[in-house]
Amino acid sequence: MIDRGDLWIVIVALGLGSFALRFVFLGLVGDRPMPAWLMRHLRYTAVAVLPALVIPLVVWPSATDGETDPVRLAAATVTLAASYFLRNVIVAMLLGGLVLAGGGYWLG
Repeated sequence: MIDRGDLWIVIVALGLGSFALRFVFLGLVGDRPMPAWLMRHLRYTAVAVLPALVIPLVVWPSATDGETDPVRLAAATVTLAASYFLRNVIVAMLLGGLVLAGGGYWLG
């Protein structure tokens, strides 16, 4: 168990760090136009963050104690393929959900 004082130090430090990161962009450079090269790189932030959040949940899910689950891999593959070929996010999510539910039902 973590000491209560250490916990509050970590919470305050993380809050200050988060504030500082936001302040740099919003407070210091928020009123100036950003260079084109920086805007080009920032455009890909969401594309990089979303897979980083999803991949560990697909490859090492906590529901299976970190063991790779073929049903989750199949659902992720179908979702990725559907989104690439159909260019429709809602249909891709529905197909991935159907594969996950159907595979869980079939394979137990």
